[in-house]
Amino acid sequence: MQGGPVSGGGAQPIYLTLLTFAPLLGMLAILCIPKAKKEVIRTVAAAATLLPLVISIFLYVQDWNGTGPSHGQAGMRFVEKHGWIDSFHIEYFLGMDGISAPIILLSCLLFFIAVFSSWTINKGVKGYFALLCLLEVGVNGCFLSLDFFLFYVFWELMLLPMYFLIGIWGGPRREYAAIKFFLYTLAGSVLMLVALVAIYLQSGGLESGTFNILQLQELMKSGALQEGAPSLLGMDFQTWTFWFLFLGFAVKIPIVPLHTWLPDAHVEAPTAISVILAGILLKLGAYGMMRINFPLGTALMEPGSGTTIAIGVIGMVSIVYGAFVAMAQTDFKRLVAYSSVSHMGFVILGFAALNDMGMNGAAAQLFNHGTSSAMMFLIVGVVYDRVHHRNLNDFGGLGLKMPYYSGLATVGLFAALGLPGLANFVSEIMILIGAFNAPHTQWMAVVSVIGIVIGAAYILWTIQRVFLGKLNPKYEEITDIDGREAFCQIPFAALCVLFGVAPFLLLDVFRDSIKSLVTFLTVAGG
Repeated sequence: MQGGPVSGGGAQPIYLTLLTFAPLLGMLAILCIPKAKKEVIRTVAAAATLLPLVISIFLYVQDWNGTGPSHGQAGMRFVEKHGWIDSFHIEYFLGMDGISAPIILLSCLLFFIAVFSSWTINKGVKGYFALLCLLEVGVNGCFLSLDFFLFYVFWELMLLPMYFLIGIWGGPRREYAAIKFFLYTLAGSVLMLVALVAIYLQSGGLESGTFNILQLQELMKSGALQEGAPSLLGMDFQTWTFWFLFLGFAVKIPIVPLHTWLPDAHVEAPTAISVILAGILLKLGAYGMMRINFPLGTALMEPGSGTTIAIGVIGMVSIVYGAFVAMAQTDFKRLVAYSSVSHMGFVILGFAALNDMGMNGAAAQLFNHGTSSAMMFLIVGVVYDRVHHRNLNDFGGLGLKMPYYSGLATVGLFAALGLPGLANFVSEIMILIGAFNAPHTQWMAVVSVIGIVIGAAYILWTIQRVFLGKLNPKYEEITDIDGREAFCQIPFAALCVLFGVAPFLLLDVFRDSIKSLVTFLTVAGG
């Protein structure tokens, strides 16, 4: 069983249920508050997102120092498992391991910070914060679900809040961006649904079928799901379900050429929603690949197979293409959006390497990019709130008038650049080492270095255009970052530094679960 044995003898605390549904209670409370009491609504939203953050920190520390149940077995911990829809063998099944613990911590931190980043929202405050809380329910539920049907419910739950958050509170082209986001993601979800239903029916359907992700992995590994399974487009059952799932998750990452919804969504979304989109929603696609997609396609995940080579090429192209397109941008927010395409390409390249180093680097990149990208969008939001544009060529010399803002921004920008001593450097160098050590991805690692060079170029050029040089006279009266804005950025800056100088604090949590995953894939695939 990928991920090791499931712990859970005796009663377990409902930590994971609280992590998932505490924001829903906040949403219900917000809906009962008169819309005129905006400060009360904001405060309730902050409290509703604070509780999951506190729990996620507690569970992360337990996971890291070994006090959590089943530590060292790379197994699921804090498991909650109950019957739900018995006639279809659907369960309420939640669990956390070393892969999901850091990502859940990141998710809870992002949503908590997003509340304070949204403090200046004055249009439809009640609806905005209610939808924000509902969105956290969907995101956290996906990271904790071990029942495929339950996972899909949470996956779809995320669509509507994000659609409305962009479509109502976004920029001038918000309707276009929201519809484009919805259609792309829905198309991927349909492919995922087809694969989900097919796998369930092959596992026994109404008679003896299961949606239990861990059981399905074992059934697929043993070949039990292949017996009498339908082929499609000349592909056997495991192959076509693998690629359906891959495309469903890839849209969310997003990989080239499925990325075109991302820049539009980022540009039109409010700052806090861009933070959530880049910081955690993109990570759901990669997480789904690790948790569901790859373990259900073990026969294809052989090092050097056509599948791993294709995945590696996709990652390499995303790295280089995203970097070059980011270099060409004059819109500050669009530049950050395309940089996310490039940085998430490293995650895909690490997956393709299919070794401990590459996969650990990919998992760490999910967390590290979440902190640096969130910080970069907050950086854009600060200056946009003051000058109401994002044209990089129209700034200049802001470092003279905004020294505190410039200092924080430099940390975020250098973290995105991959400067040694900051977190992104650790994960990206691990991915490149892992890819170079795998014969089938060695040449891809060499080509991907181009993306790092171009990334350094557009980050340094951005710093020059925004903060250095002569001050534009239009900004003589511009004010420095305030306390609320600094509060939003400092946690991410601290994490960029902390996991850059002490990466073991992150990697120690990932290690056992990643090793178990790689062993499961390579032994089954090989």
